[in-house]
Amino acid sequence: MSPRWAPVPRVPRLLKLLGRAIGLPVTTVRAYWAQEARSIRTGSQALALGLGATLVAGIVLASSEERLEGVPGLLALIPAAIGMRGAIFGALGSRLATGILTGEFDRDLSRTSYLGRQVEASTVLSLASALQAGAIAWAVSAALGLTTVPLLQLVAISLIGAVLSSIVLFLVVITMARRSQAVGFNLDDAGAPIITATGDLVTLPALLLATLVLDVPWLANTTGAVGLVAGVVAVIVGLRTEDPLIRRVVRESLIVLTIAVTVDVLAGVVVEARAEEQFSAAALLVLIPPFIANCGSLGGMLSSRLASKLHVGQLDPRLLPGKLAILDFSLTTLLAALAFTGVAAAGWLAAVVVPGVAPLSLPVTLGVVLLAGLFALPILALTAYVAATVSFRFGFDPDNHGIPIVTATMDLTGVLCLLAAVTLLAI
Repeated sequence: MSPRWAPVPRVPRLLKLLGRAIGLPVTTVRAYWAQEARSIRTGSQALALGLGATLVAGIVLASSEERLEGVPGLLALIPAAIGMRGAIFGALGSRLATGILTGEFDRDLSRTSYLGRQVEASTVLSLASALQAGAIAWAVSAALGLTTVPLLQLVAISLIGAVLSSIVLFLVVITMARRSQAVGFNLDDAGAPIITATGDLVTLPALLLATLVLDVPWLANTTGAVGLVAGVVAVIVGLRTEDPLIRRVVRESLIVLTIAVTVDVLAGVVVEARAEEQFSAAALLVLIPPFIANCGSLGGMLSSRLASKLHVGQLDPRLLPGKLAILDFSLTTLLAALAFTGVAAAGWLAAVVVPGVAPLSLPVTLGVVLLAGLFALPILALTAYVAATVSFRFGFDPDNHGIPIVTATMDLTGVLCLLAAVTLLAI
């Protein structure tokens, strides 16, 4: 029974036609939306908060052109750095949400507690991924003939930026998990968008702040060299620890995060290589972080919900999605319509009010974002389902794989979807 305060959303005509095509009655979809009214409300609020944060990140990106040009290779590093913060801490939030659901979670932050061990595993992954991001961004840029700062200096920027942003993200995730357990809201619904948005908000300024180390070249080189050694040691310790929880999280996450870092770097190279040609208007640059972040948030929310259902036996890891999975897809579609409309409106408003940014018209901005969202939605839904079910079928924890895979996939395909929309509409 739906709560009295919760309105029952109307089902769009397009979704009615889709429901008929796949044999899912629209009344069933409507009833599920009513049942999940609190999740819709929580998810919408989280996406709205996330939109505000990522919009700030977009404004920072659009207004940092001079600094970006002054540090070659930084633009290729940004999607990987932001993506890894969202992937690692989104997965941490997903694991904590499952821990709350199964009764394993406790508020204690000691090294032997469930929460403390999860934090320790995420610390190892944060350090390792930061060093990977710097090294891979340098290698890919060099291989493609793009100008970049020296390896150790790019690694130093990535490492310092990761440390600064991770401190904030640990505080956010731990606070949300404790609050979720205390008041009973579902961390699966709010975790991904808020964590992703926080990562977007703090990582870009942290990276820009980290570039100050380049003013002292010997310090940058030393930091990069020491960081590489520390990263290798941390990974070895994480893989060889006697604690089975930490060992499993590190082992299962390292491979998928390495793939995710590489994909994110390719996304950064796409932006860097095509920025002048396709995103010459600063108003389009403003859209990149919030659009990609919302793609990742929507996919992360879906992946987290599916993972929790797999853990408690509500969902079978079938080749083709079952009824409950399709109903969750419909929920994601509703939230996507709200999220992408909000991205367009807020992006246009930011371009209007920020000095030096020539805004596009609202209809054009709306058209670009909604068309890109239409391209991205089936990709994120399919990726979330495949990542969760395949990892579960092979005996892995879908909480460790789902969000990193979805985030990395959408970091690259989100940029491509936006590029496709800009190209098709001849902006």
